[in-house]
Amino acid sequence: MSVSRRTLLTHVPGIAAVAATTITPAAGAAEEAADSLRTFRRTADYAVTKLRAVAPGVSAFPEITRFEKWTYSQNGGWIGGFWPGTLWLASIYSGDPQFRALAMASAEKLAPRQHETRDHDLGFLFYPSWVTGWRLTGDEKWRTGALTAAASLIQRYNEKGRFIRAWGALGTPDNAGRVIIDTMMNLDLLTFASKQTGDRKYLDIAVSHAKTTERVFLRPDGSTPHVFDFDPGTGAEIGPNTVQGYSPTSCWSRGQAWGIYGFTTMYRRSGDPLFLRTAQRLADFALRALTPDNVPVWDYLAPQAPHDVKDSSAGAVMACGLLDLAKVANRPHYREAAIRILTALCDTCLTTKSTRAEAIVARGTRNRRAEDGVEVSLPYADYYLLEGLLRVLMPKEIDKAIDLSSV
Repeated sequence: MSVSRRTLLTHVPGIAAVAATTITPAAGAAEEAADSLRTFRRTADYAVTKLRAVAPGVSAFPEITRFEKWTYSQNGGWIGGFWPGTLWLASIYSGDPQFRALAMASAEKLAPRQHETRDHDLGFLFYPSWVTGWRLTGDEKWRTGALTAAASLIQRYNEKGRFIRAWGALGTPDNAGRVIIDTMMNLDLLTFASKQTGDRKYLDIAVSHAKTTERVFLRPDGSTPHVFDFDPGTGAEIGPNTVQGYSPTSCWSRGQAWGIYGFTTMYRRSGDPLFLRTAQRLADFALRALTPDNVPVWDYLAPQAPHDVKDSSAGAVMACGLLDLAKVANRPHYREAAIRILTALCDTCLTTKSTRAEAIVARGTRNRRAEDGVEVSLPYADYYLLEGLLRVLMPKEIDKAIDLSSV
């Protein structure tokens, strides 16, 4: 219970003072923290119960819900890492070996993707599934496959523009100079590869891409576009654009969250203070734009914002990034904001009122601009909510799974 919600001693002119029980700020903070922990444990319990019911029947990769039921990608698309990742996290929280077995079986289905050079999302695919799998089991095949995926990913690096190409097969002209904010989340696969192999080329490419992203995406107010285009032949800047945001001048909230999380991670891996400052500027903008209900609108600068549809997945990603940022920047207010966001997701964005729902988190928005997936469930919302909860409830265990260390 916050101070603002408590009854305090009040005096109104002409009326006798109204006496009420006061609660000291320290006691109130402790009560609030205990409330949050209870909410988070209850939500994690719900997530595990839901997964126990749904996971044994899942044979592909959940992509998006239609009428509250998962629809699937057979090869994983860009989202294939989140289902095995969610199962790994469920195994950590519950200790249930069934989740461990299901996580390994699901991750194994991604094996053919490690050799792909046509996809920048190899980090999304292989970090929560194979890197986490190696860290939790010690099985060398997960490590080897993740390193192969990293070697595939760096082939998409454009040396003239100093960026990793987001979309399109290598050697094709379409989107050859396109960079998206999401790629910040794929860089940790490269830092993992440098740490494991001792070869700096992976880290150097990750740092170079992150510096390019900081230079061209970050606006003076701390907001970002979804896309930035370059001339792929010369590396010359063309300008901002969007696919999932409202416009090239707006700020897609999930992209902003990818940036907060991604730049914080790159600071931890490289020690470059530029990335820490960038993460803070992105976080400060997002927190200024956040509505009182603490669930991000799908685009912070769309015309109907803040009174537009929400995106719970943006909130889950942002909360994880803020928890990380609070620690490395020594700024407790980021952690307090993350707790508020996680609490709001637990209180207002779960599927608890539906007996049909197969996902954990509702109120997601995949692509509002294309009218594709509004008020749906998304596998990355489930994954990052559970990650955020475990960052609070089981910090040592989540560190073992995803490596929260700094250089």
